[in-house]
Amino acid sequence: MIIAEDLLLLLYADATGKAVVERTKVDHALAGAVLIELAMAGRVDIAGENDTERKGRLVVRDRSPFGDDVLDGALEIIDDKEGRKPQNVLGALAKNLRDRLLDRLADRGVLERREEKVLGLFPTTRWPAADAAAEAEVRSKLDAALLLGKEPDPRTAALIAMLSAIDSVQKVVDAPDRRAVRKRAKEIAESAWAAEAVRKAVEAVQAATTAVIVSVAVAGGASSS
Repeated sequence: MIIAEDLLLLLYADATGKAVVERTKVDHALAGAVLIELAMAGRVDIAGENDTERKGRLVVRDRSPFGDDVLDGALEIIDDKEGRKPQNVLGALAKNLRDRLLDRLADRGVLERREEKVLGLFPTTRWPAADAAAEAEVRSKLDAALLLGKEPDPRTAALIAMLSAIDSVQKVVDAPDRRAVRKRAKEIAESAWAAEAVRKAVEAVQAATTAVIVSVAVAGGASSS
């Protein structure tokens, strides 16, 4: 499974099949996770002093395909938008991403696709767990890093970085001291768990994800008032 799929499982409750955080956070966190995975694989980077693109903009280093439709599609989107800031690409990456990942997980038997109607009128879909084994392994690594103080592997650290970016660690990890868990997540996200180039990309994606979510929240508040 790709990192975004692990993240999606964490952000959906096993029993109810509903997201534990608001839609905007889920969608942009998934887009950020895809972007981080591309960076970790050396496909995408943040331009530096020696690049022709402006510093801090997205640059594609390797266009070779993964053989995964979500990652390959994301790479094409970034290639088309090369030279833009990460926050200006997240929206395009997020488009239909959640639905595609939910469908993939359901097709593999990890989630159950449950069609229902609210009040007998409005159609809705829930995605309860069908096979919790994959998520259990992810959660075990997450708990080891956040609750037991163990050093996470890069994949787990990437998940923690995105959860921290959307301030949702406390919604995913069951801990008596939520403040301590958030602090530990921030420490991991900012630590040297990846190579320097990848860490810069992760930091840029984190900042971009947070910025997009804040801007959407501000816009929503302004329209409602």
